Amino acid sequence: MLKVENLKKTFSNVVAVDGISFEVKRGEILGLLGPNGAGKTTTIRMILDIIKPDQGTIKFDGREINDEIKSKIGYLPEERGLYRKTRVMETILYFAELKGLDRKTALERTKYWLKKFGLAERANSRIEELSKGNQQKVQIIVSILHDPELVILDEPFAGLDPVNQDLLKDILLELKERNKAIIFSTHQMEQAEKLCDSICLINKGKLMLSGPLSDVKSRFGRNTIHIEFKGDGEFLRSLKMVKKIDIYSNYAELTLEADTNPSEILREIIKYVDLKRFEVKEPSLHSIFIDVVSQGVARG
Repeated sequence: MLKVENLKKTFSNVVAVDGISFEVKRGEILGLLGPNGAGKTTTIRMILDIIKPDQGTIKFDGREINDEIKSKIGYLPEERGLYRKTRVMETILYFAELKGLDRKTALERTKYWLKKFGLAERANSRIEELSKGNQQKVQIIVSILHDPELVILDEPFAGLDPVNQDLLKDILLELKERNKAIIFSTHQMEQAEKLCDSICLINKGKLMLSGPLSDVKSRFGRNTIHIEFKGDGEFLRSLKMVKKIDIYSNYAELTLEADTNPSEILREIIKYVDLKRFEVKEPSLHSIFIDVVSQGVARG
């Protein structure tokens, strides 16, 4: 489907994107990950032919991006661009017709997606009357209404509460089942971990980590322990066999030093807290993200 090779873009003396390569296939979700200023949005804009790369190639089914191919792409920008005084139904139909849909088809699809997103009763409301979350849902509808083959979503979960995040997750999985290729950029590692088949992690314009999510996680080994507990977990920071730790109110993720036996950690933990869960597994995508970005070392 979409293949990006050795993409590079420089603005003045700043290298925004430096040799990025990745591929996304039909029926696959790719997470384009990275901290603020990493080059994610610049990469997306080059894919969409909004700006031209200084170097590299972008191919859609082996062809360069042109107007015909652009009509097969759905795009949700991070910046919100709805006309605040217009009504919801009017807004969606306007964008649908820009994408070449006839009025009858556009109306049928608009009603379907408004109902799907729980917005049917707000069809005649003005955009400015909607909450930020509902405005986000309208923009998502606009990006997928024309049934694109490739869907690119820049921070799609922004402004959505947990209920609507789950709704969007289900819709993305539905699009995947319909053999759509999906690229989404997000800071929410939990959502990326649930949804992505593969990831592309970039930092300061450089590719730091890429590949199928299962392969990426296996590269970081199985020396991570996830625990749930009741009590004060601050003592965990003093354990000598722990290389890295993330502690929350009743949950912690511990990365062990090499050759540490997890049973040693278990024996220590049960001395101090009421243990609810103890699991040895691969590190979370959140942990990997923090590790790679903070160290600034590419991991293939």
